[in-house]
Amino acid sequence: MDVTVKTRTLYKDLGEEEGVRNLVETFYDVIEQDPDAHELHLLHLRGHGVAHSREEQFNYLSGFFGGPSRYVQKHGHSRLTEIHEHVPIGPAMRDLWLRCMEKAMATVGIEGELKQQVMVHFTRAAETSRNRDVD
Repeated sequence: MDVTVKTRTLYKDLGEEEGVRNLVETFYDVIEQDPDAHELHLLHLRGHGVAHSREEQFNYLSGFFGGPSRYVQKHGHSRLTEIHEHVPIGPAMRDLWLRCMEKAMATVGIEGELKQQVMVHFTRAAETSRNRDVD
């Protein structure tokens, strides 16, 4: 008897490569265009820039949500603490990142149970990335 088990992942639920790419592109559009996200935009400009961040976040989130491990294949790990050690992230920046991601999810139509599941993962990831107790 051939039993095929299909594993459900957030990657699949988000629309796989196209869905994750759309979320990342929309997220960075929010960062670049929303006046409320100005501080987060400036933070990205101090690093490798927004274009670099768009690609790296897409690579990271693909594996993070259960799809291809693009980030790990490229960098050998996916440890958020190390990835963000050069970036000052306090509670306010963490919360701003989460608000921008919520705006992006609303824009692309991620809602309900899927939004809740994704936000649980994003909230943990954002807290893991925080490396300052104060802003």
